[in-house]
Amino acid sequence: MKNLLYIVLAIFVLNSCDQGFEELNVDPVNPNQASVGNKLSTIELFSSGGLLENHRVNIIYNAMMMQHLSSSLLNFAEGDKYIWREDYASALFIQYRQSVKLIEDLLVQLDAEAAPDEMKAIVRILRIFVFHRLTDHYGDIPYSEAGKAFIDLVYAPKYDAQSDIYLDMLEELEAAAAILSLDSGTSAFGSADFLFQGDLIKWKKFANSMMLRLGFRLIKVAPAAAKSWVTKAISGGVMQSNADIVYFQHATTPLSSQNGSAAGFAQDDQIRLSNTFVNFMQTRNDPRLPILAARKSDGSNKYIDLKGLPNGLDANLLLQLTGENDTNDYAEPSAILKNLGAPMFWQTYAEVEFMLAEAAERWGLSGGDPEPHYNAGVRAAMKMLEIYGSEAVIDAADIDAYLLANPFDAANAIEQINTQYWAATFLNDYESYSNWRRSGYPVLTPVNYPGNATNGTIPRRMTWDESEKTNNTTNYNAAVLAQGANLLTTRIWWDTE
Repeated sequence: MKNLLYIVLAIFVLNSCDQGFEELNVDPVNPNQASVGNKLSTIELFSSGGLLENHRVNIIYNAMMMQHLSSSLLNFAEGDKYIWREDYASALFIQYRQSVKLIEDLLVQLDAEAAPDEMKAIVRILRIFVFHRLTDHYGDIPYSEAGKAFIDLVYAPKYDAQSDIYLDMLEELEAAAAILSLDSGTSAFGSADFLFQGDLIKWKKFANSMMLRLGFRLIKVAPAAAKSWVTKAISGGVMQSNADIVYFQHATTPLSSQNGSAAGFAQDDQIRLSNTFVNFMQTRNDPRLPILAARKSDGSNKYIDLKGLPNGLDANLLLQLTGENDTNDYAEPSAILKNLGAPMFWQTYAEVEFMLAEAAERWGLSGGDPEPHYNAGVRAAMKMLEIYGSEAVIDAADIDAYLLANPFDAANAIEQINTQYWAATFLNDYESYSNWRRSGYPVLTPVNYPGNATNGTIPRRMTWDESEKTNNTTNYNAAVLAQGANLLTTRIWWDTE
């Protein structure tokens, strides 16, 4: 895998430095261009995210807002205190210059080369993964015209309404899954497909599992549609075990292939686990905590002595609250999470089981009993840590003990299910943040740091790239009129009051 990464990066890494939508795409019919396999590999790498977006959006904003992580710094900790920093809040826009552009090029190239439909279906699924992350964070975004500078000579793409984007994304997933249902073999992408090595059954499960995720996003704004799409996803066939997890296995070198979150920890060694997250695990004797956390002062994972850092503190507030001058005694991410070759999870079987539990609770779907799905979700969330390596294995007996001590609570099913979803998406805080906004769980106590940008409320979105004001002025202004001011507090379509 590492050798292939070097090849595709040598071909494409310069493309990632393009600026703005006005840049021309690579000519998709030029016979001297890269193969479709190398393009797919690069798209998957870029879609997993690099240091820029993973550190700034996933860690500094999302993980700290969701109180998985915390920091007493001012620089590199804006999300911890709801301070707006434009270059951090808009960092996901880099996907337009990387994944989006290459995806649109690859789709045209596949057509030009008369590639099999299942290869196109795989790229369409990847396209929806990238765009759903973008729209979930920004709301209205360039979608239908994005990445088509060379293809259609569109240098200033319009911003589509999120309601329209969601309908199209769900229909695209449905169509792609239908194509993959016709064949259970291996796509011609083969080993160039880092996610599944071309396994069409796993790609179909991913499409339906993502449909399940996006269907639930509609729960507040269109509950009937949410139920309909969730039903379709379940009927189509979702993930069935941890063998179906979608993750990108990063490499320690070169720089562009490293896990962006892990690289962020290396850049900011003052990141700590939030006391909200640590307390949640300690009070439940959760066997994941010693795997995920370590003490800064001695590098150990002493379970009893671990403590989380409260969110919303700077050095002065930390001193006032605790009498401490530094954060060395607070839990930091463990060594396995700091490994630059650590996997980046896109969607997991645990998440799917928790959604099936909620579908059973809300609508009587998936067997009608939420408890077996809830238990399966907890087990999967603990067992999936083995992907990090042998030091992250949790014994089945410890999981059994956890479930016995923390049984399913039918009276508080929705809250319990989604709180465990929050725990299971630790470090995939792109998803934690979105699921928190749509479900309201876990119940988090906001911070009110002096001078924050939200009046002491947890932000409801990230903000568009400010360069759009000058590079795509007409469409940017239309988006502001349609959605609202480009602020952290402006709600996106599916996140109603």
